[in-house]
Amino acid sequence: MSPAIRRWMVAVVVVACGTAGCSDHREYRRVPPPEVVVPVAPPSPVAATIEARPPDAALLALPDPVPVAEPRASRGNPPFYEVYGTRYTVMREAHGYIERGVASWYGPDFHGLKTSTGEPYDMYGLTAAHKTLPLPAFVEVTNLKNGRSVVVRVNDRGPFKANRIIDLSYTAALKLGMLREGTSLVEVRALDPGGAIPAPPPPAPIYAQAGAFASVDNANRLRDQLVGAGFQGVSVYQAHRAGAPLYRVRVGPIATVDQFDSLVARLETEGVHHAWLSSPGNAETALP
Repeated sequence: MSPAIRRWMVAVVVVACGTAGCSDHREYRRVPPPEVVVPVAPPSPVAATIEARPPDAALLALPDPVPVAEPRASRGNPPFYEVYGTRYTVMREAHGYIERGVASWYGPDFHGLKTSTGEPYDMYGLTAAHKTLPLPAFVEVTNLKNGRSVVVRVNDRGPFKANRIIDLSYTAALKLGMLREGTSLVEVRALDPGGAIPAPPPPAPIYAQAGAFASVDNANRLRDQLVGAGFQGVSVYQAHRAGAPLYRVRVGPIATVDQFDSLVARLETEGVHHAWLSSPGNAETALP
């Protein structure tokens, strides 16, 4: 019997069993599909640099990028987007943005892949990912632990882990001295094209801000709630915004990222969501 007839008979039996049902559970050898040869693309120049990593001394000597006016990227700038069930609204402009929080860095797993703007990610450049800043944007990142600063160009979205506000390239993290820990408490400040880069912020005690209220009674109510729940170092600070009093409730001080993460998790159990890093300004007064 020829192989072609044999395969035809096997196909008839299989169809019949599938249609009417068979008690015979014999297995029939399937004809293997033809081998498909997929051409292997040559490695990209960016990906190849992982194996030929520049020495850290050379990366530390890289000059910071100079903020320039760039058109808003055609990719990565929707009005809003959702990740893991959370909606993020993209800012219309970066001017005036300043925030304190936790920075992380991302490296080999993403090296050479496309960023949100469509550019390849180069972990040895000076770039960053941010959830809501318009792309591209330039920001100065200051490590609040050691005072080191670096300017980066934001061209990607992320990080989407709780309490993280910016994801830095390998070189940026190296310059900030945060590679070993992987995270650090930082200040992120947007830079205007052609504008002077401000001096790094002076060292100051860092706190978790649990809330801000126009009413001192509401601020005291939250303070009393947190003190009653066992929180230490809860204070109310009076400031002014647009000529009106503002009362900020802070918990701390905080020295490490782990301490901040733990404190934020505890605040969540008390119904305090989205706590962020904050430092008392010179014009603020601690209330008794």
